[in-house]
Amino acid sequence: MKLFELLKEKSGKFADTVISGIVCDSRRVNKGSAFVCIDGVNVDGHKFAESANEKGASVIIVQRDLRLANQIIVEDTRKVYAQMCAAWFGNPAKDLKIIGVTGTNGKTSVSYMLKAIIEKNGFKCGLIGTIQNMIGNEVLPAKNTTPSAYELNSMFSLMKSSGCEYCIMEVSSHALDQKRVYGIVFEAAMFTNLTQDHLDYHKTMDNYLMAKHKLFESCKIAILNYDDEYYKQLTEGLNCEIKTYSALSDESTYTAKNIVYKPDGVDFEFVGFGLISRVKMLTGGKFTVYNAMCAASCAVELGFSISSVVSALGELCGVKGRVEVVPNDRDFTIIIDYAHTPDGLENILKTFKACEKNRLIVVFGCGGDRDRTKRPKMGAIAARLADFCIVTSDNPRSEEPDEIIKDILQGMKDYKTPYKVISNRIEAIKFAVANAESGDIIILAGKGHETYQVLKNGTIHLDEREVVAEALKLLSN
Repeated sequence: MKLFELLKEKSGKFADTVISGIVCDSRRVNKGSAFVCIDGVNVDGHKFAESANEKGASVIIVQRDLRLANQIIVEDTRKVYAQMCAAWFGNPAKDLKIIGVTGTNGKTSVSYMLKAIIEKNGFKCGLIGTIQNMIGNEVLPAKNTTPSAYELNSMFSLMKSSGCEYCIMEVSSHALDQKRVYGIVFEAAMFTNLTQDHLDYHKTMDNYLMAKHKLFESCKIAILNYDDEYYKQLTEGLNCEIKTYSALSDESTYTAKNIVYKPDGVDFEFVGFGLISRVKMLTGGKFTVYNAMCAASCAVELGFSISSVVSALGELCGVKGRVEVVPNDRDFTIIIDYAHTPDGLENILKTFKACEKNRLIVVFGCGGDRDRTKRPKMGAIAARLADFCIVTSDNPRSEEPDEIIKDILQGMKDYKTPYKVISNRIEAIKFAVANAESGDIIILAGKGHETYQVLKNGTIHLDEREVVAEALKLLSN
């Protein structure tokens, strides 16, 4: 492919240069590659321009003058990289109806709910998200919530060629800030909520919000949570059509009414102008109501019938690592959930606090190399809502697990809730299972769908389902 097909008027004197590939990692440069220098979070790609040239790069795309004979200076290399990647694959996003979902919590659940609704209506749908990527029923591994611009367009191309008409994608604040989805026009975009997370990257909640805001600057319809405290700020400056959902207010476009919470699910009425229908979900909690309202509101706005929405949601059994009940033949309940933020932990504990027959036990930790201010807050939430806490490791990464745990315990010191510290997560889970009593509910919070743990000396396999199975087997011996 010639450079002018990728860069158009920006290609200048290199317009007819044949490009063999597009890369932003100098280690992947081959002869004929276009190397795009991106000033990243930890590494500035401009430092590797000479190395890329030595490996045979045809052109170097830069944001500042490096005095290279084959450089092309542009205003924003991130935007240009996204545009070039889209053109490389033939701009496949233009042939798909792409729906984005962003927010701190709930993105994955909302994505799967909407995918189920779309497929219920007979359309093939792709999915890009935290747990996995999907083309119809075909599962592809996911490295990031939102892939790089190159991987993203590669995925769109595969979806298009396999007959997908829709694609639902989780859009992270990092991806929006780093312009990975630049140039995509979203058929609809959904907002779940905004609570403290990723402040190690964004630094302030305002920056975090502004990153989320970018999604709604490039969509046709915005589906927003009317009850979220950041709702009004999120609407500022938007030119798209705005629709809202709520579980509290009649001022929203769609409202959940007459909510009935049960241990094994939740029922509510989905009410909008000229329509009302009863939704019955197989997972419980207030967060399920909001997730279902988000997906249902979007589906109705996309033109799907409320009857198909209700039918699809009623058949959905849940998502791996999201309020996932681990089967066992004992008289206690074990639940795996991805709750790794203060709000997420509070939601899951409040939900099952209302269902407990004996004790509510939580096994949790906090991630290393991430926002440290979350740690005492999550400790306080666990101590306030649980009957017994087991404080352990999450993904400590380069930090010492015991140092992270000390931060968590600072938030628990004002509560009398009994707790135990077991830094090894496998041993912590085994302890919880071994000491469970009749009627207990055990929440394994933080890892969810993940089947690994990131430690200072590398990544190890850790599937909590396997650990639980082993612990239950020991009880039987």
